[in-house]
Amino acid sequence: MDITLKDKVAIVTGGTRGIGFAIVKKFVEAQAKVVIWGSRMETAEAALVKLREAFPDCDAMAMAPSLTDQKQVREAMEEVVRKYGRIDILANNAGISQSIPLENYTDEDLDRIIDLNIKAVFVCSKAAAAHMKEAGEGCIINTSSVVSFYGQGLGCMYPASKSAVNGLTRSLSRELGPHGIRVNAVAPGVTRTDMVAALPESMVAPLLERIPLARMGEAEDIAKAALFLASDMASYITGAVIPVDGGAIL
Repeated sequence: MDITLKDKVAIVTGGTRGIGFAIVKKFVEAQAKVVIWGSRMETAEAALVKLREAFPDCDAMAMAPSLTDQKQVREAMEEVVRKYGRIDILANNAGISQSIPLENYTDEDLDRIIDLNIKAVFVCSKAAAAHMKEAGEGCIINTSSVVSFYGQGLGCMYPASKSAVNGLTRSLSRELGPHGIRVNAVAPGVTRTDMVAALPESMVAPLLERIPLARMGEAEDIAKAALFLASDMASYITGAVIPVDGGAIL
């Protein structure tokens, strides 16, 4: 049975490329109305053009609010509601990674990763939940990482920020569950994105040796998990942080 999101309205932050754009496409394939949120209006509109080339009949729009500005996010979501009448799904995918040695961290490095990986998830979830509570239902999906479980050799604040995403996911699932709102997260492992594609083979080969499924993840693998969590197939799943990592042994 095909999973459907027919007539659902979904916002995808960081939806212009990589995993975020894969989620956008997967939601559109499932017949959702999708709002792409990018860091800049130019990139959001470019992603929308690319989406319409692949899906000429899709119902989609592009926006670029500052994800850490509560007023901008609130107003952007109000605009979505004015256009579509509701918000059913929020995919908090926007974020950044870091590989900075502890002694090299600056205040700016700290602020940037905390703002984009934690504060933005909080701000967007807060604004979306207000509309979902009125509807008595909704779904929030956060993008975490398997390094939130295991840590990583450099860039300690990246796994720390994703651990915070896990905590938000589990706590919001308890707070918002009585209002009919499910909150879950996907935790990607090594996934073929622009950043990973630029890595030398000498770095990639040892990573693949630790993956029982013997391949790197694709952005679509993560998008499929997000689609499942967004659908009625996952109607009794909330508070889950689901690894999508090929069984990686880290």
